[in-house]
Amino acid sequence: MTESKWRVLIGSRSFGKRFPEHITRLEEAGCQVIPNGVGRAYRAAELLAELPGMDAIITGTDELTADVIAAAPSLKTIAKHGVGLETIDLAAAKAGGIVVSATPGTNHESVADLTLALILALARGVVQSHNDVAQGGWKAFYGMELLDKTLGIVGLGRIGKAVCVRAQAFGMVVMAHDPYPDTAWAAAHSVPLVPLAELLAQADVLTLHAAAEMIDRPLIGAPELAAMKPTALLINSARGALVDEVDLVDALRTGQIAGAGLDAFDHEPPAASPLLGLNNVILTAHLGGRTVDAQRKQGEMCIENLLRALRGEEPLYRVA
Repeated sequence: MTESKWRVLIGSRSFGKRFPEHITRLEEAGCQVIPNGVGRAYRAAELLAELPGMDAIITGTDELTADVIAAAPSLKTIAKHGVGLETIDLAAAKAGGIVVSATPGTNHESVADLTLALILALARGVVQSHNDVAQGGWKAFYGMELLDKTLGIVGLGRIGKAVCVRAQAFGMVVMAHDPYPDTAWAAAHSVPLVPLAELLAQADVLTLHAAAEMIDRPLIGAPELAAMKPTALLINSARGALVDEVDLVDALRTGQIAGAGLDAFDHEPPAASPLLGLNNVILTAHLGGRTVDAQRKQGEMCIENLLRALRGEEPLYRVA
């Protein structure tokens, strides 16, 4: 067995779960792998005890605060198993000379697939009809065709672009809002770039694909929900912090919007959320990137990022 040169804590619950060969690859490269000992994302207080003495961490949504990072002087790299960085204090990592990496481009197709699944299921009342039939009913649910409906995309990055291509295949009219747009791509795909206010007013379906770490308040709250059509659907397969859940519950209860499909929440799992009692929502357990295909690619890129950083080389995708 290869002698261990580095100690690596696994925070991400999904890393190595379906692909144990990812753990083997780390061990063969000289890593002593310490598995997640809590069965969920580590809280800051737990990492204060676990992280000291580690050379690296593969993280999901673990609370890597400034205090946690300061308490781990041997830490050389933080390898994000995914793309969201809102639970990592990037400034503290940079100040400590710690290399932070992520795995973009590995799960965007999977997230886009789930986004379209949520849109279709909401538009056609699939979950409501299933529940009704399973209980012995046979109600007619009158839904909405996607043809010629307007899809508003907030965030035209990799995922937003993949959603756009799928939606256009269904005959939807796509508009987008992005503060840093890829104007050439948008023009080539006939996607007008508009202010958020216009997108809210025009969209029959609004789907969110923005980065939560770029905002200091929810992107969608009471004012934005009030600006949407009463027949509109809201999809969030990005980050829970993008939506004010209290305001969303009010909008769904009062019919201010018609429905919502959520794959991300303020608190996961949303065990005490009033969203659970509504019949015009579809809730999924942050499944966006959870396909076999995406998890394989994500794990492989995460390993490569981590090993390169430990060897003093540049990772495939560095964020700090």
